[in-house]
Amino acid sequence: MSDASTGRAIEALAAAIGDKVYLDVARWHLYLGDAKLHKPLAEKLYPLVAADQITDAAVVTILANTPVAIGGGQKTVTLADLIPAASRVDLLEAIADYQRDL
Repeated sequence: MSDASTGRAIEALAAAIGDKVYLDVARWHLYLGDAKLHKPLAEKLYPLVAADQITDAAVVTILANTPVAIGGGQKTVTLADLIPAASRVDLLEAIADYQRDL
């Protein structure tokens, strides 16, 4: 796959998850697209999607290894800490929908 087609595939995956997956902060839902976190996450997920190796455990590992700076960079937490279980299910469903549309 060329770099251009890989880039388009990552953009499509980012679009698929950006408005479906949210962070939960004090019961406020901030969607990944609004937080500008959808593309960095899609870049990490895409190799697994392309290899058809998406599992809940693999997604949790990626979320746990994706830091998010908060408080102007004073602290860092992981996406695993910010995305609730229900939204993680939405993430897996969005990835499955993306794979079906390929």
